[in-house]
Formats: sequence, structure tokens, C-alpha cells
Amino acid sequence: MNEALLSSIEDASLNASASPQQLWLDGWLVRLCPGKAKRARSINAVAAGRLPLTEKLARATVAYRDARLPLIVRLTPFSQPPGLDDALATMGYARFDRTHVMVAVIDDVGKYATPLPLGCVLEAADAAMYATVVGELRGTPEPQRASHADRLRLSPVPYQGWLLKGDCELLACGQFAREGGLVGLYDVFTAPAARGKGLAKVLCAQMLKMAAAQGAHTAYLQVEASNLPALAVYRSLGFVPGYDYHYRALDPAAAT
Repeated sequence: MNEALLSSIEDASLNASASPQQLWLDGWLVRLCPGKAKRARSINAVAAGRLPLTEKLARATVAYRDARLPLIVRLTPFSQPPGLDDALATMGYARFDRTHVMVAVIDDVGKYATPLPLGCVLEAADAAMYATVVGELRGTPEPQRASHADRLRLSPVPYQGWLLKGDCELLACGQFAREGGLVGLYDVFTAPAARGKGLAKVLCAQMLKMAAAQGAHTAYLQVEASNLPALAVYRSLGFVPGYDYHYRALDPAAAT
């Protein structure tokens, strides 16, 4: 796949997950959002910088300690310098949560014209409502829900949240963030009692159709490599592998 496109997708995903609490540290984007999403509370090494790695880690450790968060580093094919992943491994930072970034070209809107199941409706949800709904489904603590709502509300790339309901009951939810011709699908979740009915595929198809109507031509999403049911859904919608990323931390158990 075109490397320039993948690099643009990485930039778009960083913009869409921008944290209100972040700082710049010698080429590192240090994110300190106290929510569930690790991409909003981890280090992204987007430039090589000039300081020694040990010094940058020491400074970052203080920032995360003050924020009462574990220090996590997110590693992608675009992380700088190229040997950073190996260097962290040598220093005892364990690798965890391998994630696929998948990409689909929205070239035929007709293939996303999947009708809603009989009796189902789509309802728009603002940042506060969406964070509450998906937080309830996931069992997320209230402080993390509030942090999620703030991040969505203050995002430089507007989010559009959608709730799939049937008989006034929430069946699934999802949201997308469009930046120019790129659109990312985020926080897609199906209620446990409604799983196995193809509702996630229907919801994603509807969101892709809406995003295409707004000018999107390429979609991306992030899914953990271990989430086989979600991978099957996304493949059925035409998503293919783009690149992978993973995290490193001294104590992965404390970082999840």
C-alpha cells in the first residue's frame, strides 16, 4: 500500500485522538489524557529529537507520574528514530496490544447501502452522550467517561457519534471523524445481548456511506489483532491491512 497514504492516515489518527492534556518533548508527543484509550495517554515518537533516550524517558516519567498515569510508548512504522523499538526492549519495556490499522477505499458507495434492520433507527449523539453510552457498555469508570467526553468535545477533528436502536433499546454504537478525504471509524461497540446479528457491519456501512457523502474517499480504523470477530466484520466491508502498531511499558498490566 502507498506509504504516503499510510503516513497521512497515521497523521489523521493522531489528530483525531488529540488529547487536551499533552506536551511536546524533544520530538515526542506526550499525551496525558486520563481515559481508557491508550492512544490518548501514550508517547508518540514522531521525530528523532536531540536528547539521549534515557533523559527523555526520565522527563516523561515525571510527566506521567504527575498525571498519575503509567508511562506507555506507542510504536508504529513511522516512529523515530527507527531503532527506538529495539532500544526500549533492551531497557525492559515489554511489548503488548498489537493493533492493526486497516484501510478501505470508498469507491463504490452502493456497497454500503445496507438497510437498517426492521424497526431499527439511527440516532445522532453528541460528545457527552456518546461517551456516556459507550462507557456504560464497556463498564468504564465515570472519571474515564468524563475524560472521553472532553476529548471528543475538544477534538480538532469533529466526531459524529451514532446510536443504533431497536424498540428504544440500544443495540450498537459507533462514531467517525473525517479530516478531508480521510475518515476514521472509532469506538464501534455492540451491546452483548445484540451480538451475532451483523449489527456492527450495518452500522459501519451506514457511517461509511455518510462519510462518503461528506467527501471522504478513504477510510481507516484501528482494531486489536486479537479481536477476531471485529476483524471479520471489517474485512467484509472491504478493509485490508495497512500497518501495525503496538505499545511498550515497563508494566503492561498497569497500562491497560
